[in-house]
Amino acid sequence: MKLELKIQLLRFCSVLLNAIFLVLGLSVISCGIWVLFDKGSFLTILSSVELRTVAMGLLMIGGVVTAVSVVGCVGADGEHRLLLLIYLGFLVILVLGQLFVTLLLLLNRNKIEQSLDAAVDQIILIYDGSSSDDSLMDNVQHHGKCCGRMGPADWLKNSHILSLNLTGPHILPCSCFRSFHAGVNSSWCYEQLNVMRPLYGPGNSSYVQGCKQTLSDWLQENAVTVVAMVVGLLLVQLVQFGVMVDLYRAFGRKSSLKRSKQLPGPGPGPGPGPGLGPGLLLHRLE
Repeated sequence: MKLELKIQLLRFCSVLLNAIFLVLGLSVISCGIWVLFDKGSFLTILSSVELRTVAMGLLMIGGVVTAVSVVGCVGADGEHRLLLLIYLGFLVILVLGQLFVTLLLLLNRNKIEQSLDAAVDQIILIYDGSSSDDSLMDNVQHHGKCCGRMGPADWLKNSHILSLNLTGPHILPCSCFRSFHAGVNSSWCYEQLNVMRPLYGPGNSSYVQGCKQTLSDWLQENAVTVVAMVVGLLLVQLVQFGVMVDLYRAFGRKSSLKRSKQLPGPGPGPGPGPGLGPGLLLHRLE
């Protein structure tokens, strides 16, 4: 294969891979921002240091990936071997960073789940139906068709329910019921028809299963999503590394060929000078 054709093919591959790399990098940045700032997710109420470290790591990796993609495109287009070396160095650093974040997430999954359980227990303890965390709990119970973390009895720990001196989970958040009619200015419902309270609406057939499994499945799905994105980046990086190494060598060969053509080659031997007459030439030949 001719050198110029090989360089063009490698350039095309590098541009394509860097485009994929850039998209994945922006996805990783979005994932990190979601973990840190999404107000509609239980991740925002977790106090796990490990989870925050994972989120910050994702932001840093995504930012470096975006910058490295630009460096790779400029280096490949302008035949800058130094930029390609910088690009390859950052690829190695990125691989190490991604392995660290992935291992941190996998090794601390149990700690993160424990933090999630503690956060849910805290929401149940102070629930009154008015805060964003309460709405988040209602959404989990309604869509997950569950009640409490381990079961409806968890709501007996609620400060408001404790003030009613109930011996059983007779009054629950309306989201614990399959169907309900909420009371006036209240998110609480009761199941027994003989209980008459002006601020509570009636409900029918509350869920008996706790939300722990639903929350665990949700956490695992998101962890798998993060790991899959990181693995995708690693696969692209391995291919990129090989392409960029070949491109670096091809640029080196091209540069060597240019230098060799500029060197003076062996010229023709010395001929008879202008002051050399025919007689002297014949004398030399004899």
